[in-house]
Amino acid sequence: MEFRIADTFTASLTRLEGDEQKAVKTAAFDLQMNPAAPGLQFHKLDKARDKSFWSVRVSRDIRLIVHRTANSLLLCFVAHHDDAYAWAERRKLEAHPTTGAAQLVEIRETVVEIVVPQYIEAVVRETPPQSKSLLFATAADEQLLGFGVPPEWLDEVRKANEDTLLDLADHLPAEAAEALLELATGGMPAAPIVIPSGADPFSHPDAQRRFRTIEDIEELQRALDYPWERWTIFLHPSQRAIVEKEFNGPARVAGSAGTGKTVVALHRAVSLARTNPESRVLLTTFSEILANSLRKKLFMLLRNEPKIAERLEVASLDKVGESLYRGQFGAPSIATPEQIKGLLEASKNGFPEINHSLGFLTSEWNDVVDAWQLKSWNEYRDVKRLGRKIRLSEQQRANLWQVFEKVLDSLESQTKITRAGIFAKLAAAIPERTNPPYDYAVVDEAQDVGIMQLRFLAALGGNRPNALFFAGDLGQRIFQQPFSWLSLGVDIRGRSRTLHVNYRTSHQIRSQADRLLGKEVADVDGIVESRVGTVSVFNGPHPQVCVFKSPDEESDAVALWLSERIDEGIKPHEIGLFVRSESEFHRAMRSVTQASLDHYILTPDMDNQLGKVVIAAMHMAKGLEFKAVAIQACDDEIIPLQARIESVADPADLEEVYNSERNLLYVACTRARDHLIITSGGHASEFLADLSHNLNRP
Repeated sequence: MEFRIADTFTASLTRLEGDEQKAVKTAAFDLQMNPAAPGLQFHKLDKARDKSFWSVRVSRDIRLIVHRTANSLLLCFVAHHDDAYAWAERRKLEAHPTTGAAQLVEIRETVVEIVVPQYIEAVVRETPPQSKSLLFATAADEQLLGFGVPPEWLDEVRKANEDTLLDLADHLPAEAAEALLELATGGMPAAPIVIPSGADPFSHPDAQRRFRTIEDIEELQRALDYPWERWTIFLHPSQRAIVEKEFNGPARVAGSAGTGKTVVALHRAVSLARTNPESRVLLTTFSEILANSLRKKLFMLLRNEPKIAERLEVASLDKVGESLYRGQFGAPSIATPEQIKGLLEASKNGFPEINHSLGFLTSEWNDVVDAWQLKSWNEYRDVKRLGRKIRLSEQQRANLWQVFEKVLDSLESQTKITRAGIFAKLAAAIPERTNPPYDYAVVDEAQDVGIMQLRFLAALGGNRPNALFFAGDLGQRIFQQPFSWLSLGVDIRGRSRTLHVNYRTSHQIRSQADRLLGKEVADVDGIVESRVGTVSVFNGPHPQVCVFKSPDEESDAVALWLSERIDEGIKPHEIGLFVRSESEFHRAMRSVTQASLDHYILTPDMDNQLGKVVIAAMHMAKGLEFKAVAIQACDDEIIPLQARIESVADPADLEEVYNSERNLLYVACTRARDHLIITSGGHASEFLADLSHNLNRP
């Protein structure tokens, strides 16, 4: 007998209390081991349209809905008695007549309007309001059916306008909702996949992302332990196509927050390791906290495949660089940012004719001299200072080079090296090796990879097919100045794909967060990433943007908001609080304490702590997901950060500061799935006006 679970089951499981979840899992294990066990109490659902739906008693009030046939058992839904029965009475499992995909179809309720005759003549008839245009009124049946729309929903789809579409999408199978949303926003969905008549409806790619066949008890335990990770299990067909595609050079997947780039990167790394049995695969990213997150998710994917996991290394790029450098050149003595700043200040004092500030010298060193590993006057004179708005004459460059040359000499005499220097030496050494240290590299959050890190990766890949794969979003770039990938030998032109379906963030949160960014963003090489056409597949409450009179009033309001989320059933560890930097932690901590909740401050090596709210600086938000997010202390001079603005040596450089600060707030906003509140406790950041034209000012 085939044993399957549906994503509707794993989603409903998360809404139960801890003890209730344990009881459900026990019942699920019993069903898999022996569906005919005497202790399992099956009840026929008399009111269900689909006569294969049964109820299984889990406890006094918890009921598990299963779809049972002679050859299969599917776990569909779990809830308290009345809710579980109501769900089953409004659903049926069937194969779509056009695509052949198995679908759990919501039964459309028919409402019959009873017309009551009017015997009193109306005096005045008001002009009816202007009706909005119907989005799919002229669409042919064949087209809508090809997108997976169930036949009984065709009439409702044709009545949809821009106000009703999202509500309608909540009632349709995912592939139908996504196709309609893409059509409504000006896109064209991919050609539908149709399986042969008589084929297993669960074999269709659309069915495989919502129904999973469970082979053994360990696989079931993994699926039940991590239901919130179901999108790492149920790959969207557009994601799977990228994961499995053969590329003849470096490739990149792009997309706004929540579109599944990290999921694609994870599966791409696993696919490379699985299809190339003797290979070593590197899965990496720019920060250690993101590497830890990738490591945990990879463990979930490969829990039952240890041999593949052995050939997959997950580490931040800095850790990879240090390890390879140590193995080839010995342990590096890495110069700290404070040491570099001290050397720059000491060197500048010897050249009174240099009028540039220490802040400018530091940024010029970080973004130009060290970033590009310039070692001579000729190199500095000729380098293109991309991202640097201040123009320097040749004489000014000559004067500045005297300072930088002294710093380079000091580092050499102290046998110190910068992190960029580590990757530069590794990039030069790799071509001399018989075999590269890794056969394939998959890079997540690639928009924040540094110049020499990319040069190292280019040397590692050597333009071999499938050797380099990047996942990233230019709209989330917060750490790196823009630079040309093409100039470093990484040419992704023609091998860049963009994801447009957002699974993580509600339509309301995504559309409001997008106000912080432009509709399109281009990299230095002219490759354009468009946010137009991105759709979210579910609805949620509208985000709140509130400006309070004081930090105390703000903390009180956020505390009340937190209590409301807890009362709705959201767990403390499903809530994240973000502030711009550590100096605002006390404001978030006050809110959590007033709500009588426990919390912890997130660090790069810390695991999620059950029962505790997460508090973190915005730059730690990458890779995180929460059902509810509060972003506090969005005050003027806090975001954008006044210290960064004051460090800018010329007004022309402000654009990059503002762009990266906007990106930072965007990243924090898009960590939220269902609920988002953004607050200020005084003079509000100018960014809040961009987020909402109707600020709530109590």
